[in-house]
Amino acid sequence: MILDTNGCQQIHEAALQILRELGTQVDDASIVELLQHAGATVMDQKVVHIPEGLVEWALKRTPRTLRIADRCGNLWELGPGNGTLVLTGNALYITRGRQRDELKSADLAELARLVDACQNIHGMVGTSIADYPATCRDFVGFHVMARNTGKHLRPCIYTPKGASLVVEMAQVLAGGVPLRERPIVSTGFSVISPLHWTELALSVFKATAGQGIPVMINSEPLGGVTAPVTLAGCLALGDAEVLSGLVINQLLEPGRPCFYNLGFAHVFDMASTIALTASPENALLQAAGADLARFHGLPCAAWMSSESMSLDAQAAFEKMMMGLAHAAAGVNFIWGAGNLEGTLAMSPEALVADDEIAGYFLRFVRGIPVDNENLAPGVIKETGLTGNFLTAEHTLRHYRQVLSRARVATRSRRAEWESKGAKTFEEKVQDRLHDILASGLKPYLDPHQEAELKRIEQKDLVVLTPK
Repeated sequence: MILDTNGCQQIHEAALQILRELGTQVDDASIVELLQHAGATVMDQKVVHIPEGLVEWALKRTPRTLRIADRCGNLWELGPGNGTLVLTGNALYITRGRQRDELKSADLAELARLVDACQNIHGMVGTSIADYPATCRDFVGFHVMARNTGKHLRPCIYTPKGASLVVEMAQVLAGGVPLRERPIVSTGFSVISPLHWTELALSVFKATAGQGIPVMINSEPLGGVTAPVTLAGCLALGDAEVLSGLVINQLLEPGRPCFYNLGFAHVFDMASTIALTASPENALLQAAGADLARFHGLPCAAWMSSESMSLDAQAAFEKMMMGLAHAAAGVNFIWGAGNLEGTLAMSPEALVADDEIAGYFLRFVRGIPVDNENLAPGVIKETGLTGNFLTAEHTLRHYRQVLSRARVATRSRRAEWESKGAKTFEEKVQDRLHDILASGLKPYLDPHQEAELKRIEQKDLVVLTPK
């Protein structure tokens, strides 16, 4: 825990003051009108001052828990400090080794196949795909992901039409089951810090409302640039931004499940002039965001990344620090598996490595249950001083649940390691990557679904072919 209850309360009070006295810019007249009718004060047509009572109203109507599903039969109930899922991240580029290129649809398909094989990665985040026009990258990318993985899908939306088409596609994949019952897709958008909800963000909220689809309300303050450099000040601004988005979403769909997301907070490195994603300050801000979410009684999200340009020791230790900080803080949605270069790039190698890293920190946060079965007084007494617990029935019953297993990390004696080529972790990642991609494709779309997604894809589009 980074923030205690008193710290959360002080930050929340500062956020309420920001919303009440400074307000937030809202670039959609219909939502401004909704806010005004709900008790907000409107200044200059777009600047909306939100009173404390309206924030409390929204908090009371937002569910304490939400559901996330995939097409493999999994259904998770996530809530404050309860349950952690790991997803990939958004990106513009694909990095292989030291080489970086624009990320295209074939790269996204490859990444989706890798996600499908990674047991500790629970969902796939959409990316920009450079071989299609910007106006259709979201729903075309959604189709690519749906074809190649059965994991949960979290598309990044680029147009209002894209939001509507993604929802229509998700309904096809759901096969008649309401999305509110099995949310195989989630959505979200970020406020422009400080305190500016754009027309695009608001259109995505509107286009996806009414179906119980979980929505991530993202604040991405940049400490020292778009937010105070002090971490508490950055959190206060971020809390105000997320809460303003919460109010908007509850007015559009009362009871809509929402992720409180202050986990995309950044800090600005004054020496290099870049926005950092994997500094200790990032970990502090994002873990504190989980504390604030718990204070509000909401599920939450965060992002783990690295400033490294390739899979190396820096990428590994930064991902482990960020992932463990988030998981230990109770973050429910951890983005960024496979991300490098401050989230600008996705790397197939990093994705395989991050699957291994996630296995470690997810096991750590499962902790140690203490009860009679786990204390094992009977087996200790029965075994006595012989020391042979290896063949005990208690060991056979529990070892699979207690002991972690690694796919890539070395867990052998030196002679065995040498007999298999004395490979480093990075070299074994390459082997694992090759094995996954060499395996056969799993058919995640039946012919009817494929035809329906193609039909939806081509709505109102004259030409839809890769560049």
